[in-house]
Amino acid sequence: MSNDRDESSSPQSNQRRRLIQGIAALPMAGIPAWALAQQFPTAKINTTKLAITDTEVTVGQLHSATGTMAISETGSIQAEQLAIDQINAMGGILGRKIKVIKEDGASDWPTFAEKSKKLLVNDKVAAVFGCWTSASRKAVLPVFEKENGLLYYPTFYEGLEQSKNVIYTGQEATQQIIWGLDWGAKEKKAKTYFLVGSDYIWPRTSMKIARKHIETVGKLGKVVGEEYYPLGNTNFNSLINKIKVAKPDCIFCAVVGGSNVAFYKQLKAAGITGDKQFLLTLSVTEDEMTGVGGENFAGFYSSMKYFQSLDNDNNKKFVAAFKAKYGPASVIGDVTQAGYLGPWLWKAAVEKAGSFDVDKVVAASPGIELKTAPEGYVKLDENHHLWSKARIGQGQPDATFKVVAESPELIKPDPFPKGYQ
Repeated sequence: MSNDRDESSSPQSNQRRRLIQGIAALPMAGIPAWALAQQFPTAKINTTKLAITDTEVTVGQLHSATGTMAISETGSIQAEQLAIDQINAMGGILGRKIKVIKEDGASDWPTFAEKSKKLLVNDKVAAVFGCWTSASRKAVLPVFEKENGLLYYPTFYEGLEQSKNVIYTGQEATQQIIWGLDWGAKEKKAKTYFLVGSDYIWPRTSMKIARKHIETVGKLGKVVGEEYYPLGNTNFNSLINKIKVAKPDCIFCAVVGGSNVAFYKQLKAAGITGDKQFLLTLSVTEDEMTGVGGENFAGFYSSMKYFQSLDNDNNKKFVAAFKAKYGPASVIGDVTQAGYLGPWLWKAAVEKAGSFDVDKVVAASPGIELKTAPEGYVKLDENHHLWSKARIGQGQPDATFKVVAESPELIKPDPFPKGYQ
């Protein structure tokens, strides 16, 4: 008797064939990874020689794990990894698990450019989740455009940019700077403003936009001071003296990274506290509060789209999952949440395109919606920025934020607002 048999006619293979034939008519959720991988063979979904196999797709993470920006970027690293772990637990993307290559930009812009080239040219990653500062983004942008890579950038920023190769998951100026200033003028009756920032492109451009809105476009009042300090600076005594002399209604602030710790501690030591002075910042989230301390920021305000205290079902699930992975003492800030959105937006676009090829993923991205975003429903505009709500949070002594204001609707992103360029 022969032991040979036709495997193609076995009950198991017939069942598998019928399942594969029906996949095209079904949503991808719940379909076994092996079936998806056969429905989307590597040769068809990877025509540009990216690092993709029948079982795996490789992506990059490029953030500052060290240096002055690590206080702000560690949360993004964690949130992106959480999203990737959750996606992998669901079976991955098109039947492939996500593998991550992590690179450290080390708070140094040339290093960011060097590492981005490694990820795209040597590692051939399908997408990169990374950067925080605009200086790091500007450093890597020519590399992504030359090599046709895809970057998911999670930070609120000054706008005035739009690239085929970047998906911006944070706010641009109209959703954060302008909305925040209008709130301060209306609710706090602010008419005089002292502008403060770290000395690089994002704070300087943000304050240029702020000054135009305060004095020209929005006609809110007058700027009575404007100062910038190097990244990592820890001595703000001369600035504080200038603020005391100017007596502004509002200190409008864009100090970033570790400098925030010294700045707010020195403000409090000088008697400038939230119960006496209106301060609105673009750059302190729950991530920075771990170093700043709630007692030093209490009563001051942040203009963001997300706060960990948001009361909705999506956010409750996200916070619980984040703390389960990184510990009950871990915190989640605005950019951390925006980082979490990146892998999910990429997954949705890849599945919509039926391909990992960058051009096809980019073409499929406009109109992508995330109904499960912790901040609430968001959607991706044709200009590669997200429709999001704007919010104001007041710092609390326990290092949390109380949301005190929220835009009634999603704000359409406008990276090139008229009158501000």
